[in-house]
Amino acid sequence: MTDLVSGSADYSGIHSDIVALLETARRTTMRSVNAVMTATYWEIGRRIVQFEQGGHDRAAYGEALIKRLGDDLSHQFGRGFGGRNLAQMRAFHLAWPIEPIVQTASALSAAHQIVQTPSAISAKGENSASLSRNSLDLPAIAAAFPLPWSAYVRLLSVKNELARSFYATEALRCGWSVRQLDRQINSQFYERTALSRNKTAMLQKAEHAEPDDLLTPEQAIKDPFVLEFLNLKDEYSESDLEEALIQHLADFLLELGDDFAFVGRQRRLRIDDRWFRVDLLFFHRRLRCLLVIDLKVGKFSYTDAGQMHLYLNFAREHWMKPGENPPVGLILCAEKGADEAHYALDGLPNKVLAAEYRTVLPDEKLLAEELAKTRSELEMRRLGQSRAAEGAE
Repeated sequence: MTDLVSGSADYSGIHSDIVALLETARRTTMRSVNAVMTATYWEIGRRIVQFEQGGHDRAAYGEALIKRLGDDLSHQFGRGFGGRNLAQMRAFHLAWPIEPIVQTASALSAAHQIVQTPSAISAKGENSASLSRNSLDLPAIAAAFPLPWSAYVRLLSVKNELARSFYATEALRCGWSVRQLDRQINSQFYERTALSRNKTAMLQKAEHAEPDDLLTPEQAIKDPFVLEFLNLKDEYSESDLEEALIQHLADFLLELGDDFAFVGRQRRLRIDDRWFRVDLLFFHRRLRCLLVIDLKVGKFSYTDAGQMHLYLNFAREHWMKPGENPPVGLILCAEKGADEAHYALDGLPNKVLAAEYRTVLPDEKLLAEELAKTRSELEMRRLGQSRAAEGAE
């Protein structure tokens, strides 16, 4: 019966229709979540700015407010609402002021009273109750922000207001993903277009995305900002092979003895407006230090070492506890014929400590061999499953 259905001429049609429906639903869900999230962050920024206007020394008052709010909200809602993120929300509101937002929201939701007059909004000394009564309607605000929150975060780094407006307009017109927007900003597309003699050709060329610019609905839904906003756990890898290797390595290290204490997997860290992931994070009890592990499916390169030192600097500043030794990085490369393990020890305070680390931590050769063995076993298992599935058909 299954063969008859799969061989039917109509089956491919219904299968394609359902796939398209699910992908559209995922994209629509992502856009809806992003729009509400962006509107919420803009409204948070607006309320912070309003509250700051009641302070005498605005600079000091604002910093104190951000710090206290960050501590309280982080305790209640997680790291996504710390002082740094709240400062970004305030900057977001200031970069996209209230008048254009109110005009757009009013045009799209004329049946509702969106907000009081701007003069009423800017009045000083409003208490929290009046702030709540004067708050904007989130769906109406969301309509004024058609780009995802990640795009606005990237745009905040563009200090030139004209350039920022240009990139926002082109991102909407061309349907740029955040990756494409980032690439255009990094390539100084605004400046190059301004200097070009054929601006039309430049703008037309920007409409075409490169393969790396595209995001699947699943990747979009797993955006770190969205996961933080929804308070969801974020533990996934880019491929099944990578995820299986990471899990096996975690088990392998724990089997080496009770010196290794598991801390986290796919641990996220944010530097400026970019997100990074540490594959595995352990604490070594005897060495009293964090062990940062990064798995590379491809060959080792100098950029991997640079990225690891970035992780170590971040870990030293944000994750290291008083009395602990500096963290150690371990880079594992899992490409066929190039399996290797390399410790990043250059940042340690002295060579004696570095030598002790090399003595106590697992041997690099042992780790490389375990990595190659695990990868081979996983590939053989996958091949066997594939053949079994073909035989069942």
